[in-house]
Amino acid sequence: MSSPTTAATTAWQTAPLLVQGVELECLRAGQGAPLLVLHDQEYLNTEWPYLDALAEHFEVLVPSHPGFGRSALPEHFDALDDLVYVYLDLLRALERRLVRLAGFGFGGWIAAEMAVRCTHDVDRLLLVDAVGIKVSEPTTRDVADNFVLDAEALLEATWHDPGLGARTMKLPGPKVPEDDLIALLRNRQAAALFGWKPFMHNPKLRARLRRIDVPTLVAWGESDRLVSADYGRAFAAEIPGATFELIPNAGHFPYLEQPDAFVQRVLPFLSR
Repeated sequence: MSSPTTAATTAWQTAPLLVQGVELECLRAGQGAPLLVLHDQEYLNTEWPYLDALAEHFEVLVPSHPGFGRSALPEHFDALDDLVYVYLDLLRALERRLVRLAGFGFGGWIAAEMAVRCTHDVDRLLLVDAVGIKVSEPTTRDVADNFVLDAEALLEATWHDPGLGARTMKLPGPKVPEDDLIALLRNRQAAALFGWKPFMHNPKLRARLRRIDVPTLVAWGESDRLVSADYGRAFAAEIPGATFELIPNAGHFPYLEQPDAFVQRVLPFLSR
């Protein structure tokens, strides 16, 4: 039997998506119930094996956040709330079946903030190695500062197998094509704008997670050293009825490092 990520090549399209006057670069493919994927900050919005596998079951939409990749950044955007309401407006604009909402890392923070505000358009919620809450003492950092890590240290913190990470991920550097380099640097600039102070969390979000009233799966790479699995367990514990899944031999990007295992863990939940 073939693995979940060895399906036929998917016909992905990248086209602008206009949401309340904000133009977003959006990757799109597949048919069926809509699945909105909100990406992490260290991420190039392009085709990946795990997305191909999900597009076999859903219509997958992967927008670049405002200010990230090739998406516009309105001048008045200066807080994470601005991103949250863009995506809430996007859900409303779809005007059809309930949406599966998936957020990875920084995108998981956005997804959680959306879900505590309104789930009228959300069927279920998937959070993967998400940031956004405070779980330790005020002087203890829960999320490692990726802005000060060089490429080697970042791979050590985010991959179970840093060598595989070096071969898989594109990170800012002289060998990266210019268009990709610009997108990656915009990602970091925008992530700093929206998540710098307080660093990668909203002090009020943890207490608000109890408002999430849709089925939720929190999935985590066992070897994530950027945001620990204990942080993930604390995240899941605050969401009523949430399930926590640990993915072995994977770091902060389990969907890139272990795409087969990732799809096997999340597909039954998303399809339910």
